[in-house]
This record gives sequence, C-alpha cells and structure tokens, in this order.
Amino acid sequence: MKSVTPVLLALFLGATMLVPQSASAYSEGQELVDEATITVKKLMAEPDIAPHLQKYVSKAKGVLIFPNLLKAGFLYGAEGGSGVLLTRAANGQWSYPAFFAMGSASFGLQFGGQASETIIIIMSPKGLTSILAHKVKVGAEVNAAVGNLGVGFEASTSTALGVDMITYSISKGAFLGGALEGAIIEPRVTLNHEYYGSTGAATRAILLNGKYGNPKADHLRQTLATLK
Repeated sequence: MKSVTPVLLALFLGATMLVPQSASAYSEGQELVDEATITVKKLMAEPDIAPHLQKYVSKAKGVLIFPNLLKAGFLYGAEGGSGVLLTRAANGQWSYPAFFAMGSASFGLQFGGQASETIIIIMSPKGLTSILAHKVKVGAEVNAAVGNLGVGFEASTSTALGVDMITYSISKGAFLGGALEGAIIEPRVTLNHEYYGSTGAATRAILLNGKYGNPKADHLRQTLATLK
C-alpha cells in the first residue's frame, strides 16, 4: 500500500470518531447502537435485500453494522465510519454489541461523495477469528463479497468459494472512480469500556464470554433475532 494510505486512513478514522465535547462517549455508543437497529430494519424492508438477510444472517457467525459509512474523493479517496459487531452463539442468541471502526484509502481518478448504511455478514469462523484477533484488512486476511441494493449476489456468496463475509448496503450519493484498497477493521477499545462501564469490557469478553451487557442494546439483539 502506498505511503499516503496510513495518513488518509488516520485522518478519516480520526474524523469519524470525533464527538462534541458536550456528548459523552456513552451517548455516542448508544447512538451507534440505535442507528444500527434502524439500519437493520431498513435493509429488512428492501425487497432485493431481505431474502438474502434471512438466508445468511441465520447462518452467520456474526454481523458488523455500520449505520453511516462515508466515502469521499478527489483523485485520492477515503472511506470510513464506526459501527457495532454482534456474534451469534450456538444456541442462536445474539451477543451484546462491541464497537468497531472501519476505514480505507483508494487511488486513481475519482470524484464524488457517498454515504451508505451497511451490514457485513460474517459467514466463516476464519472471518470472525480474524476480526477478533487483531486489526484486519479485508481482501488480504479475509475475503468479502459485495451485493449492493438491487444487485443479486446469490451465485457468489458460498463459503465454499472462500468468501468469509458478505456485504449489503443502501447508498445515497454518487461516487465514481477507482477501486478501494482493502478496508481496515479494528475495535474501538475505549468506547467498549465506556459503554459497559468497565475497563475489563474487552471485545472477546463482550462477544464470546457474555460477561458484559447493556439492556439498552436489547432492541438491536431482538431485531437480529427475527432473521431466522
């Protein structure tokens, strides 16, 4: 990746993590959880997406939900946003959410801006393990398939074909130009601590061990539970 990539990525991720001084990190976390619930409901209401969600989410290892991924570019581009990850236990119950950020940089002739509401369905143990283990680069460490609104992706989303994650999104705006470099996904450690009120609220403790919970996230969990 070119040397400018870390600079663009740092700037873009930094911007997406800023909140007004009058708002606490807890309120930012709750806002992300509430917006993630709205995003899932919007995608469930789209006739071109809903059948795919019903099919894949019920078999998923986890889901990443980004209520507001922003993409912008003029010659160089950047994309990023914050969201939540929930994992599905063997009994079908969804965990409480952990907070993550995603960002990427791209190169080539491009112009425009776009905002999208996105769900990333994690289909393989490898995909989930990679995200939980460390900062992960999509396309390098895990493989992803993308099915945007109105585009069928039935034939290309089999985990037998090496796809670890499937993405669906609703986008507003237009973005023209080159392909993105691999997106980087990493946890927002401080926001996890503040949302659950403990510095022990590590990502794996929230998602896999069930040690931490927040009843204000139950609506999101219940919404995902309807996809079965």
